[in-house]
Amino acid sequence: MRNSRTVLVSVFAVAGLALSGCASGGTGGTDDAGDASADGYNVYALLPQGNDQPYGTNYLKAMNAAADEMGVNLTITNAEYDAAKQANECSVAIASKPDGIILWPAAVDTIRPCLEAAKAAGIPVNASNSDVLPEDKDLVGTYTGPSNEEVGRGAAKLIGDVLGDAGGSIIIIQGLSGNSTAIDREAGFRDELASSYPNVEVIGQQPGDWAKDVALTVTSELFTSLGEENIDAIYAVDDTMAAGAIEAMENRGIDPTTIPVVGTGNTELGQPNVLSGKQYATLFQSPVWDGENAVKYIVEAIEGNTLEANYFMPIPEVTKENAADYPAEW
Repeated sequence: MRNSRTVLVSVFAVAGLALSGCASGGTGGTDDAGDASADGYNVYALLPQGNDQPYGTNYLKAMNAAADEMGVNLTITNAEYDAAKQANECSVAIASKPDGIILWPAAVDTIRPCLEAAKAAGIPVNASNSDVLPEDKDLVGTYTGPSNEEVGRGAAKLIGDVLGDAGGSIIIIQGLSGNSTAIDREAGFRDELASSYPNVEVIGQQPGDWAKDVALTVTSELFTSLGEENIDAIYAVDDTMAAGAIEAMENRGIDPTTIPVVGTGNTELGQPNVLSGKQYATLFQSPVWDGENAVKYIVEAIEGNTLEANYFMPIPEVTKENAADYPAEW
């Protein structure tokens, strides 16, 4: 095993790096981080979350473990879903001349200048967790992570099947407005409903901002405005918001087992609800797979190996019947 080192770059450290024009990653002691030393490749990981989020915490653990195993020196940033901040972090990363960059976009519609600058500098970039826009795919080596459109399709199948031939009216608790994961999941969900379950109608939607308390509030508002008797199922695009929707029903005296709720993640918050029957189903998403494969395939890119356009994470369906077989990872 080669030596590796992980550097977590704070908000203030990034500002300092931007002024100095060099990063603090790597163990080789060279001014040119682009030259891989005997200590391993130097890689920047530009992320929108980290230890401030449950998923990011376990993604980082897996990423660091894989880097240690493969001898990769990581410098990790957390843009906190601030596109301008991530753009600055990208400039710092490119100036440090790393061997490669792992990019989990904070906002896909603003990331192209970063990708173009990296390509001009000859630095391979792989997208992780949230893919870049189709028109930007030629600027990345590959994408590793969930197919969020397929996640949405899987959720639609779960809801369509549980409602059966009679169909019904449903609401969507969306993710953060403008976030590519939220957009792609909802797009896949709506496409699958339209093609396979035309008797299921979306009658309302509101952003839950990936937050339980926000989801609780907007679910309650939708029940009030639409009439709880008119809502047959709920698609919350992640388990945190599904928990908020369930609590909103309980606060109104509604038994959540009577209105199927489907989420995503199989999280430590969601899995107990699935096991209890309060949440009808979820789709398992693994931060461990995500973090490990981000490192694995940036090494492949650095070494010039041929890559497929995408390496998608398996996303199995989880219901009360099989939830015990899928321990929560975050």
